[in-house]
Amino acid sequence: MTWTDRRRAFRSLLAGSACLHPASVFDPISARIAEDLGFESGMFAGSVAALTVLGAPDLVVITLTEFAEQIRRMTRATARLPLLVDADHGYGNALNVMRTVQELEVAGVAALTIEDTLLPRAYAETRPQLLAPEEGLGKIRAALAARSDPGLVIVARTGALAVSGLDDAVARARLYAEAGADALFFTGVKTLDQVKALHAATGRPLILGGTDGTLPPQALAEAGVRLALQGHHPFMAAVQALHETLAALRAGTPPGSLVNQPPAALMKQLTREAGYAAATRDFLGG
Repeated sequence: MTWTDRRRAFRSLLAGSACLHPASVFDPISARIAEDLGFESGMFAGSVAALTVLGAPDLVVITLTEFAEQIRRMTRATARLPLLVDADHGYGNALNVMRTVQELEVAGVAALTIEDTLLPRAYAETRPQLLAPEEGLGKIRAALAARSDPGLVIVARTGALAVSGLDDAVARARLYAEAGADALFFTGVKTLDQVKALHAATGRPLILGGTDGTLPPQALAEAGVRLALQGHHPFMAAVQALHETLAALRAGTPPGSLVNQPPAALMKQLTREAGYAAATRDFLGG
């Protein structure tokens, strides 16, 4: 599938009637696993990007270049998986947002989020702060203006629910929807009534971050939610498995006695060994 095909597939998810859970992915192998398992979409979060690339907490110390390059590795390694990425605040002001959209579009993403949180954290601030609505609106308008493929999905994200309440979240959502955002992403949702209010205010497809499973997918779907993130457990599980394996080896466990090692057939599948073997025969004469 071309990038346009993947973007078309992602838009079909937004236009559908189901609430789906995207796979949290972070590198080529995890993206291929998600694709092979039949996930309709992948999600690459800013927090996971910081962990994967830098081994750092989610403090927006990763650069756009580092973020985009990791995305290129994932989109290049997969054949069909549409990838939604968390572009944080767009790595600066509205002009930086334009550069971010350009870089991520050519990296092959299907969709990206731009949020209205003040990032990085301001001096002496200990709680999340939001941009003025006008500045948040400027970023969304800039993102829409910067894309060259109209199929690229621009998602406006706000944390207003947790910071300033439902009324502000609704007001910001209306601004971003009227500007032309293709979908709206909310964090901090606690109740189905909040979801219904946000959807009623805009009519746009909704994406929720950090859902814990207490809100039924069918009810969310009926309230306009098309994607509900479930956290980033795959990366955390990978860290745990890596730590346990290295600790076992350090303690003297023989390699043949290690547990949770992938079978050879799975590794051949995930590395696309058959394709490389065919290319070797065709082009190297071997």
